[in-house]
Amino acid sequence: MFRLLISAMTAIAIVISAGSSTATLAQKDHKPQVSQQKSREDMDARVVRSLAREVRHELAMLPYYGVFDWLEGEVKADGTVILRGQVVRPTTKSDAAGRVKDVEGVERVVNEIEVLPLSPNDDRLRLAVYRAIFDWNSPLFRYATQAVPPIHIIVKNGNVTLKGVVANKTDSNLANIKANGVPGVFSVRNELRIENETEARK
Repeated sequence: MFRLLISAMTAIAIVISAGSSTATLAQKDHKPQVSQQKSREDMDARVVRSLAREVRHELAMLPYYGVFDWLEGEVKADGTVILRGQVVRPTTKSDAAGRVKDVEGVERVVNEIEVLPLSPNDDRLRLAVYRAIFDWNSPLFRYATQAVPPIHIIVKNGNVTLKGVVANKTDSNLANIKANGVPGVFSVRNELRIENETEARK
């Protein structure tokens, strides 16, 4: 009887020990799965960032993309790119979609770019605001020497939106003041970003 009791207790101890070992193994097996999932997420994020850089490059290299246009693209994890912005030529909208569609890794392009309405008054305001901001004796003139000035002037129905990136807050405020001083401008929306802040968000 005593021997049977000892045997039963030994069997129970073995079962408990085996259960404990199983739990430990399960925990060890679980940890790499979490790590692998995070690794895949990090890899996906890197792929999206790389694709976003390539999309920005292609948009900036469009032949008729200029200071009076604004283009941007949002890249999704599934390879979808959503194009947004405003352009003065319909061909710029179609060219942007065509260029981005050919980028390796892009699966689908959703083209939400707005073609600005034809307006002689808006054309006049575009030139007037350009001259006011990039006047040769203005501190902002240095931006005008680039192939595509980083300050973009979007005009729609007499309303002006400033887009792009400048070096500092002073330049942003100055561009806003210059645009507001142009006769015939109904409103100015300053959406200029600061260079260091923009780099930090990438």
